Amino acid sequence: GILVNLSNLDLSANQIAGSIPASLGNLTNLLRLSLFRNQITGSIPQDIGNLVNLQTLFLDENKISGSIPKTFGNLQNIRRLNMNDNKLTGSLPQGFGDLKNIVGLNLADNSLSGPLPMNICTGGSLRAFVMSLNMFNGSVPWSLKTCTSLTGLYLDGNQLTGDISHHFGVYPQLRHIWLTSNRLSGSIAPKWGDCPQLKEFKLGQNMITGQIPPTLSKLSNLVDLTLDSNHITGWIPPEFGDLKNLYILNLSLNQLSGPVPLQLGKLRNLGHLDLSENSLSGSIPEELGSCIELLFLKINTNNFTGKLPGAIGNLASLQMMLDASNNKLEGVLPKELGKLEMLEFLNLSHNQFSGSIPSSFASMVSLSTLDVSYNDLEGPLPIGHALQNASINWFLHNKALCGNFSGLLPCYSTPASGRHKQKIQSSLLPIVLVVGFSTIAAIVIIAILIRSKKKKQQSGATDEGRNMFSVWNFDGRLAFDDIIRATENFDDMEKSTRHNSKTGS
Repeated sequence: GILVNLSNLDLSANQIAGSIPASLGNLTNLLRLSLFRNQITGSIPQDIGNLVNLQTLFLDENKISGSIPKTFGNLQNIRRLNMNDNKLTGSLPQGFGDLKNIVGLNLADNSLSGPLPMNICTGGSLRAFVMSLNMFNGSVPWSLKTCTSLTGLYLDGNQLTGDISHHFGVYPQLRHIWLTSNRLSGSIAPKWGDCPQLKEFKLGQNMITGQIPPTLSKLSNLVDLTLDSNHITGWIPPEFGDLKNLYILNLSLNQLSGPVPLQLGKLRNLGHLDLSENSLSGSIPEELGSCIELLFLKINTNNFTGKLPGAIGNLASLQMMLDASNNKLEGVLPKELGKLEMLEFLNLSHNQFSGSIPSSFASMVSLSTLDVSYNDLEGPLPIGHALQNASINWFLHNKALCGNFSGLLPCYSTPASGRHKQKIQSSLLPIVLVVGFSTIAAIVIIAILIRSKKKKQQSGATDEGRNMFSVWNFDGRLAFDDIIRATENFDDMEKSTRHNSKTGS
């Protein structure tokens, strides 16, 4: 405390242990105090609030605990204050909102709670506001809406609330905004497309609704667009094909529908594409095979139909994951996938793929997982590195997969013997057809002869019957008259017989 004229004290990255001495509060001319990246423990002494001329205070990356002293409100000249990566608890002092000259404030990765200061940007100088990975709650500070000086806003990993369409404005210098993992609601306003410097736009794991505005395609510097785990609806804007610098596009776990825009194939710098767990439909576009920088591709758990494009095999950089499971894909597996020699994880399960697993899959030497369960596949498993430590669960519930693998039926024929069998079957086919047709013809002829004989035997009886009942072939009145006349003749004969009998007597 005797160095009263000291203006700069930098003891950073020196493995210093113990607590911060209260006597540092006597260095009233100190402009810069840097103690970051040490092993400092204990709490921050109240006396630090005496350093009224202090402009820079770096206490980050230590093991400091306790709450932030209320005397920090006295640091009216402070411009940069970093206390991130510690074990701080409690709420922020009310005086934090009065730090009019603050340019950068980083309190990330602590256990701080309570509300954020509403007037944190009333001084108009705030450029970096980093509150990530704490337990802050309440509303997003209202002063941030007009804080046009912002270049970085990190509020992710808290419990903040508010409507993002009302709490934020237009930021001409903003490069990074992280709002992930909060309780934010509302929809994405089209005005976000008017932040020309924006590189990272991360709104995942909130309660955001509405559709994705096509105006985001104006963000020509955008590198990361993360909107996962919300309630976003509608289609993926085809205009996203104009985001030439986009590296991460994560739209997973939403309620998106419609097809995947063909224009996404124009994103030649795209390295991470996650469209999983939506209601997307239609076919998977061949154009995705043009995203040659892709390391990670997840399109699982949608309603995709048709075939898996062979062009996916052109993604030579694909390394981390290819997951197309839980769709309605059909047809044979494209042999071109065998060109993905760097791929480590391949999941094609729960589809309707048929045919055999291409032998080219044996060339995928980096595979640690190959899941093709719940399909209609048959035939032998390919022999390769991927199957050395394979799980039987990767192949269950198929039509007839076989191989030298525990839990599967063995394959009794080699590919060569299979071709020989096909050759024999091909040569026997004409003989089988001739014999079959001859047998059918003989049966038909015998049946015709038997039927003809029966008709001749029945023809006589049929004619007699026809004469007997021919009366029914005439007019009903004529038949009745004939019967009457016949009856009258019977009467005359009876009278004549009676007369002759009397005469003879």
